[in-house]
Amino acid sequence: MILSRDKKQPKLLDEVRFAIRAKHYSLRTEEAYVNWIKRFIFFHGKQHPLELGEKQINQFLTYLAVDQHVAASTQNQALCALIFLYKNVIKKEIGELDITWAKKPKRLPTVFTQKEVKSVLEQLSGDKWIMANLLYGSGLRLMECLRLRTKDIEFPSQKITVRSGKGDKDRITMLPEIVIAALQKHLQEIKKQHEKDMINGFGTVYLPYALEKKYTNANREWIWQYVFPASKLSLDPRSGVKQRHHLDEAVVQKAVKQAIRKAGIQKQASCHTFRHSFATHLLEAGYDIRTVQELLGHEDVNTTMIYTHVLNKGALGIRSPADMLGKNDLLHPGNPLAKLPAELQKRFEDILNKRYNGDLEAAISAFLHLHGNIDL
Repeated sequence: MILSRDKKQPKLLDEVRFAIRAKHYSLRTEEAYVNWIKRFIFFHGKQHPLELGEKQINQFLTYLAVDQHVAASTQNQALCALIFLYKNVIKKEIGELDITWAKKPKRLPTVFTQKEVKSVLEQLSGDKWIMANLLYGSGLRLMECLRLRTKDIEFPSQKITVRSGKGDKDRITMLPEIVIAALQKHLQEIKKQHEKDMINGFGTVYLPYALEKKYTNANREWIWQYVFPASKLSLDPRSGVKQRHHLDEAVVQKAVKQAIRKAGIQKQASCHTFRHSFATHLLEAGYDIRTVQELLGHEDVNTTMIYTHVLNKGALGIRSPADMLGKNDLLHPGNPLAKLPAELQKRFEDILNKRYNGDLEAAISAFLHLHGNIDL
């Protein structure tokens, strides 16, 4: 059966769009689901999904893994799209699936050192500098940063409320003190821009969950405007209304890529590397993993645990015996700290008391790492 062209009935993909919007899914999710459903239909010779079932779903998803070599996350997204189609649009039960799954690789996240973070930030300016500092200093995902509204920033308490993050969950994270002055100045500038848009007959912004119908003037209020708006007005692809959306993520991604290159960092890094670095550096500083989990918005602490594998402590947090020898051969397993020369003892006491506030474990780790350098 070929897809119906009856004008009285909505086309299948239009029904999919209506169902997605009824559940308040994002535009990105809508575009992805529609694309996968379209590919599924074309894969089976434009047959209507009503005539297809578990066997055809298995064939399509296995084809993606075996022939197309897609990533496990990509295959899973295709599965979610098809389940949504059958459950919410066609209203047809799907039985047990026997799929050849794409292998999910176990990879460690790329992490910047603190020196590298500083080097990258030095290559950025203006709103790109502010955004990069929020990615690193608040642990935000890029889209979470771009979707911030002015009401989500609380300067007195130095906190940011992330709305509808991954998994449609809200969370609170810190607002770095280093960005406050620049961010306040930035908000003053975009408020003037918003007022100018209002004078020109625009000034509206997209509101989630049909709030614009409930609160008719809310989409013009300052509190709902994006913290990082686009430089130009554009048409909303769903409503057709000309308004100012948030900045396109590609603009930030390009700026960060250029900054990484200019900083001379030889790592496969991106905007998300700032978030990985945020988590890793907090754990290195001794913060509890549960606290880091909450700041990141991870549902499962096991997701946060991956950062313990990239801490700057060597494999398994163990220092190699070879590294204990040091450049001056004063530190080795047979030479206890108590027998070190007075100069090194003083340096250790300084590290313990002045830099690590009495944290013996952290001080010893730093001392063992740096003892070969005279100018500590």
